[in-house]
Amino acid sequence: MKIAAWNVNSLKVRLPQVLDWLAAQQPDVLCLQETKLTDAQFPAEALRAAGYHGIFHGQPTYNGVAILSRVAPTAPLCGWPDGNDNQARLCAASVGSLRVVSVYVPNGQSVASDKYVYKLAWLARLRAFLADELLRHPRLVLLGDFNIAPTDRDVYDPVAWGEEVLCSPAERAALAALHELGFHDSFRHLYPEAQAWSWWDYRAAMFRRDLGLRIDLILVSTALVPAIAAAGIDREARRAERPSDHAPVWLELGDLP
Repeated sequence: MKIAAWNVNSLKVRLPQVLDWLAAQQPDVLCLQETKLTDAQFPAEALRAAGYHGIFHGQPTYNGVAILSRVAPTAPLCGWPDGNDNQARLCAASVGSLRVVSVYVPNGQSVASDKYVYKLAWLARLRAFLADELLRHPRLVLLGDFNIAPTDRDVYDPVAWGEEVLCSPAERAALAALHELGFHDSFRHLYPEAQAWSWWDYRAAMFRRDLGLRIDLILVSTALVPAIAAAGIDREARRAERPSDHAPVWLELGDLP
């Protein structure tokens, strides 16, 4: 099974690229972030014609998440279970024997901002949600744009970034708290020392200069670690005309335990 995540930074703009990528890569599941569409605007018919069912949770202009899958997803959840959800950043569904959770973690803006406080609270809420999900779904894949570079190895210049947003100790601690629940970084499992980026700022020719961060992650529960077969980041998608600033990240699972 091939599972991928992609912050498309506007599905309206990037839909042709998404359709081309689906046709070329044939993932079983693709989770999208920053769709920036209301549910009424979501291109469900175009994606169905491409062979994908979809669940989606959106709002105008900002945020928005979705799960596309070849088989019809079941037990969908759009937003937080308690319904208290003013930002469309989380959706979940069961795909076969897997539980898939797509997240778009808040950026945080700066460590001195209210948005940073909101980000840390959102991550704490995510941890509580996932603790409950794992009890019911031990085969769980958590993926998307985490807006956190897990370690200095995931940053092109750790000294320049220092303890700024995306790299701050509190953000990294919140991500480590997810690992403590029993999640594992699939890319790092295979490539413990590699430096690779999933996001490059549009400014200052950062992609051409290959100055980026790895902030798009695919985390798997302990039960799925033995099935990790391959993982990577598709830099080619970032070379497209009018690309997202993020590249798709992907994971292949072999025989499930």
